[in-house]
Amino acid sequence: MLLKPALIVAFPALLAVYFPTCAQPIKPTVAPEKANLAELWQDPKDIARRDLYAGAWGADRAPDPKVVYHYVKKKEEGTNPGVTVTDPEKREWHVKQPPKNNEGAEGPIEVTLSRILWAVGYHQPPEYFLEKFTMAGYDEGKGTSGESSPATRIEPGGRFRLEDGSIKKIGIWSWQQNPFVNTHPYQGLLVILMIFNSSDIKNDNNTMYEVHKAPAGDDAGVKTWYVVRDLGTALGETGRFTPERGDPDIFDKIGFVTGVEHGFVKFGDYHGWHQELVKNRITTEDVRWACELLSRLNDRQWADAFRAGGYEPALAQRFITRVHQKIRQGLQLDQTGIRVTER
Repeated sequence: MLLKPALIVAFPALLAVYFPTCAQPIKPTVAPEKANLAELWQDPKDIARRDLYAGAWGADRAPDPKVVYHYVKKKEEGTNPGVTVTDPEKREWHVKQPPKNNEGAEGPIEVTLSRILWAVGYHQPPEYFLEKFTMAGYDEGKGTSGESSPATRIEPGGRFRLEDGSIKKIGIWSWQQNPFVNTHPYQGLLVILMIFNSSDIKNDNNTMYEVHKAPAGDDAGVKTWYVVRDLGTALGETGRFTPERGDPDIFDKIGFVTGVEHGFVKFGDYHGWHQELVKNRITTEDVRWACELLSRLNDRQWADAFRAGGYEPALAQRFITRVHQKIRQGLQLDQTGIRVTER
């Protein structure tokens, strides 16, 4: 069987996704002194003052739950449904909605993790959560009853990502080859994703942005961002195909660092994509660096991050308690391999 030219071009990329051993070697693309770390991470010196409910972009940019949004098109990719809509101010929103059974919804997880990553210095696009919203202009056509669906209806909400020209997507970036490989911000980002059991660590979830107008508090001189987004496959089990997400019972049972060997930590319970990124690569120092950042967030900020994702306080606290256990474990790792128990 002859492969079509388009498939031949795409075949190496498919191999890298489904067979991680075929991925590119992990190495920096520039000399360390030439890497502009601010494109990936900026030291959050104001971390204690950061508002994790409103996020980096503030409450002024948040979607209004009271207005009517106009349908533009359906979401065509990913496991959760969604739509693109515009609001009365002509702002465009990409909405990721929950599945029909409401199990495995990514929106709350994505908004919460986006807030936490921004809080500790990683760039994030403007993302918010609405439980529901009113949408006009969508008609599925006449069903078996012969009646058209209503022109205006209440829709289940989810993650609202704003596209207003402040930042412009210019491509994706590779976990395996980028300017930041082996730096603390790069290694620490992987550690944080391990803490939250983020399974979907793939290059097509990494976005490069051209920055036209940074949010208040960010370095206006940084013109390119390297961003990890689409963070919704987390807070549950880890796996490559449809892992359970957003489940506190599962999240509570899965380990973090399960061992230390020759100075490298083992994430023995991690079964997500591209394990080569963390296997025999993350040091105890990397783990402590990331956990020290997270430990600087106060109780109010943790609660606000989950509140931003629409979580009820009792459910949020279950996740937060487990995260704090992992942070304490990470802070007490040392180079000799001595570590504290997780509980």
